[in-house]
Amino acid sequence: MLTPLQTDLASVVEGVNLVWVLTVTFLIFFMHAGFAMLEAGQVRAKNVANQLTKNLLTWSIGVIVFFLLGAAVSSIVAALTSGSALDITGAFMSLYAPDASATTAWVDWLFGAVFAMTAATIVSGAVAGRARLRAYLTYTILIAGVIYPVVVGFTWGGGFLDALGFHDFAGGMIVHGMGGIAGLTAAWIIGPRMDRFKPDGTANVIPGHSITFAVLGTLILAFGWYGFNVGTAAAPLAYADGAVTLGSFAYVGRVALVTTLGMAAGAIGAGGVAMYKTGKVDTLYVANGVLAGLVGITAIADDIVWPGALVVGLLAGAQLPVIFEFVEKRLRIDDVCAVFPVHGSAGVLGALLYPVFAVPLWHDGASFVSLAVPQVIGVGVIAIWTFVATAVVFGGFRALGQVRVSSDHEREGLDTAEHGVDTYPEFGSPDHDTGIRTDGSGVPSGDGFMTTGRED
Repeated sequence: MLTPLQTDLASVVEGVNLVWVLTVTFLIFFMHAGFAMLEAGQVRAKNVANQLTKNLLTWSIGVIVFFLLGAAVSSIVAALTSGSALDITGAFMSLYAPDASATTAWVDWLFGAVFAMTAATIVSGAVAGRARLRAYLTYTILIAGVIYPVVVGFTWGGGFLDALGFHDFAGGMIVHGMGGIAGLTAAWIIGPRMDRFKPDGTANVIPGHSITFAVLGTLILAFGWYGFNVGTAAAPLAYADGAVTLGSFAYVGRVALVTTLGMAAGAIGAGGVAMYKTGKVDTLYVANGVLAGLVGITAIADDIVWPGALVVGLLAGAQLPVIFEFVEKRLRIDDVCAVFPVHGSAGVLGALLYPVFAVPLWHDGASFVSLAVPQVIGVGVIAIWTFVATAVVFGGFRALGQVRVSSDHEREGLDTAEHGVDTYPEFGSPDHDTGIRTDGSGVPSGDGFMTTGRED
């Protein structure tokens, strides 16, 4: 029986740990600002509002669906695939208790929800510029309610992949890998943007409207990634036998270090390969290389040391230009924001490299095969499930003729066609009759040129 002092200490430990989890959860939530800026910067100016709206609604719709359905689905799938007792009522009711005893469950749910929403929002960057909003939002409902929760049930929820020994520390494959595969599948089914490919199959470059936004979004995402990895690593305090000790902080410094080195090496790898291939250091490749390095390190950040982080980060960044070119020129899939090479292939790479650099291999005597087999099976299962589920949803919309906007709307821009707004109205055309824009600029001068509307 706990004494009053022990009870107080236990409550303090629980409170500190809950505050920590909430803090890193909010940090991960802030990554949605990064996704919004990154994707907005890589689309045309006429589609910026559409991309921002998708990001806002992905969170708003997805988080409610994950609360009402997704979290329970992951528990049910875990029970079904692990042979444990199935308690459907308990799976749904644990989150809905109206009293304070549910506080820990609510916090745990929110921590899981920001991971789920990260997986969901990745898809929007791949299908930018031509996806019909209703099709995308329907997919958001299904990925938040079923597709992603099934993957969690297989893995973190305690399902058969977890029992097999599949290792994914903070979502390198479970979140990012599956999001990238889903995005590539959706982009393939929807088809490329107009004029993205010439009649002979060669690619046209359709540049994004703001590298500045894209780089800002990259840095916001990199900042939020510390919530992903370091947040997953640390429970600041532990209480046992009447004593308060440091929890998992014993290795949190290593996780922070390898996360930092992975992102830096990713930028160098992507920039170096771009330089080798084109003679230029492409800014977007460097920016996306930061993210690819982070994705590559995320699945294994808890179980490697710094030399492994440098190698994995370099490889994850280096594969980016190669895989992007393969997707574009060989598969002829229009992946607007390089979703697959940044999240998909980098996530697969990191998970598969775990047995090469894992601490248990080098220090605890584990065999390479015993570590590699669960990774290969886990990556395969997640990839196949994600591909099939995504193909069914978008294939269904395509069969109904509802998967993409009309050619007129695509040419006009989705900001106007889908939302009735103009993200940059000052750059729009002046009134056809007066030649004057709403802000007063564009007054015709006597020599036929448009002026600023000021009298000199």
